[in-house]
Amino acid sequence: MTGFRLREWEESDAAVLLAAYAGAGMATERPADVATVEDAGRLIAGWAEDAVADRAYTFAVVDGADILGQMRVTTHLRVHSIGWISYWTLEKHRGRGVGSTGLKLLARHCFDELDLFRLETGHRVDNPGSCRVATAAGFLVEGRERQKLLYDGVRYDTETHARLATDPDPA
Repeated sequence: MTGFRLREWEESDAAVLLAAYAGAGMATERPADVATVEDAGRLIAGWAEDAVADRAYTFAVVDGADILGQMRVTTHLRVHSIGWISYWTLEKHRGRGVGSTGLKLLARHCFDELDLFRLETGHRVDNPGSCRVATAAGFLVEGRERQKLLYDGVRYDTETHARLATDPDPA
């Protein structure tokens, strides 16, 4: 495996996070209230609070000191040991295995450290890159959700994937 690893976001990463949100395909990832480095710093601080409260865990995918992407799991279905995962890779690092490796690392963390049993994720059906990330990380396709997401007045179908703690680790 590569030298990629997960680490918590730090407030000093705010400028990198803000720049990442300006990249191609990132418009739907950027929260509406994040327009400045200070806003990004507050967002990162909020993620730390979410982790303390066991609501969500948000990690930067890094290689050495370089931030390559993000992995996030929300635990709002903790009563059923289910986590919902979202992820993205900075535009200049796409196609290098950042997403799939990061997702494998996050899944292992969720199963071993967070005691989750089922992990779910999904992507728009017109996003084959996200599909490749999920399947390479051992997430099986479970179905299509019709017109689930709304972006700029257009509804999009999504494809749902899941991985269980009892599934074999992908190669």
